[in-house]
Amino acid sequence: RPARAPRVVVASDSFKGSLSSLEVGDAVRLGLLDVAPHAEVVVVPVADGGEGTVAAAVAAGWRAVPVPVHGPTGEPVIATLAVRGTTALVEMADACGLGRLPNAVPAPLTASSRGLGEAIRDALDLGAAEIIVGVGGSASTDGGAGMLCALGARLLDADGVDLPDGGAALARLAHLDLSGLDPRLASTRLVMAADVDSPLLGPTGGAEVFAPQKGATASDVTLLEAALAHWADVVESHPDVPTPTNRSLQVRAAGVPAVTYWSMWVRMPGAGAAGGVGFALLAVLGAQRASGVEVVLDLVGLDAALAGADLVVTGEGSLDAQTLAGKAVRGVAQRAAAHGIPVVAVCGRLALDDADLAALGVRAAYPLSNLEPDPRRAIEDSAALLRRTGCLIAENRLPSGL
Repeated sequence: RPARAPRVVVASDSFKGSLSSLEVGDAVRLGLLDVAPHAEVVVVPVADGGEGTVAAAVAAGWRAVPVPVHGPTGEPVIATLAVRGTTALVEMADACGLGRLPNAVPAPLTASSRGLGEAIRDALDLGAAEIIVGVGGSASTDGGAGMLCALGARLLDADGVDLPDGGAALARLAHLDLSGLDPRLASTRLVMAADVDSPLLGPTGGAEVFAPQKGATASDVTLLEAALAHWADVVESHPDVPTPTNRSLQVRAAGVPAVTYWSMWVRMPGAGAAGGVGFALLAVLGAQRASGVEVVLDLVGLDAALAGADLVVTGEGSLDAQTLAGKAVRGVAQRAAAHGIPVVAVCGRLALDDADLAALGVRAAYPLSNLEPDPRRAIEDSAALLRRTGCLIAENRLPSGL
C-alpha cells in the first residue's frame, strides 16, 4: 500500500432512462474499489438544471419536501422541492417535465408549465427568500403561461373566458391580467438555472428547436411559433412588464428577425428555455439567469470535494455535441481543471473524437458500448457495465500495487 491512498471524485450526471447520477456514481465507485480497495472514492451526484437536479441537492444534504402539483397534461403528481435554509430548489422536469407525461405520450400543443408555478408557490409557502428554478426537461411549449396562471395571473380570450392550458391556446389570447400574481414574488429572489441560450422566437427559438423533441410535427411548430409570437406581443405591451436594462437591449440573438416588440425580452438569451418558460421568468417575474451546471455544482459543493483529489470521473448517458455546448460534463471538467486534476468520463454512447474530448478537458472516455454493443442490453445492464468500467479506470489511471 502506498504512503497515501489515491483520492477519486466521481461526479457524473444521470444516464437518462437508465440510472440516476447517484446510481452511476455508486457503480463506478464499486469498480474502482474492486481494483484499488484502499482508494478513497467520493461520489458527488451532479446535474445541469434539468432532470436529477433536486436529487443531486438532496444527496448533498438539502431537505426533500414533497408537494402535490399537476403534471404536464393536468394529472396530479407528487414533486419534490429541495430546501436549505431560506433557499428552495424547484425542478421543472420533476414537476411537469417529459418524464411526467402519462404513458410517455407527448402533448406538444396542450402540455402546460402549470405544475412548475404550483411548485414555486409551494416554495413561497415554505417561506423561501430565494427560489432556484431548474427548467430543463420540459414537456411544454406554452411560453410559461401555465406557470404564471398557477401564480395568480389570468389569460383571457375575447369573451373574457380563461384560456385552457397549452401553447396552442395562446393564439386566442386577448387580455393578460397580472393583478392577481402572488405578492410574495416581489420580495423573493428568483434564479433561472438553465444552460439554453435560445431566444423565444425564430429558427433558434423555443418552438423551432425544442418543440419537435416534445412530439411536435412541422405544422405544430408553425402553430406554436405564431402562438408564442402573439403571447410575446401581449406580454411585452403589458404596463407591468418592465423594459430590459440598456445592456440587455443590446442583445441580438442570432436568427431572430427585426420585430416591433418595444422591450425586446423576446430576444433575450434564455427566453426560449423550457418552451418559453424562460421568457415568463425573465420578463414577468424578474428572474436572474444563471448557468444550470454552475448552480448545481455550487449547491452540491463540488469544489470542496475536489480538494486533494488525484482523479475525477464524470459522465452522462451520451457524450455528443450537446455536451460541448455546456452540459454537466463540461462544467465538472472545468472545475477539475482549475484544481489541476485530470478528468476521465464514462458514458453510454460516445459521439465525440479525441479533439472534442481534449476541448472538454477530458483525457479519456469509457463508453459502455465498448463492453456491450447492443444498446438495449447496455441500458438493462448499465450498473454492472459501469462497475466493470470503474475497474478499467482504476487499472489504467491509478497507481499500481493497491
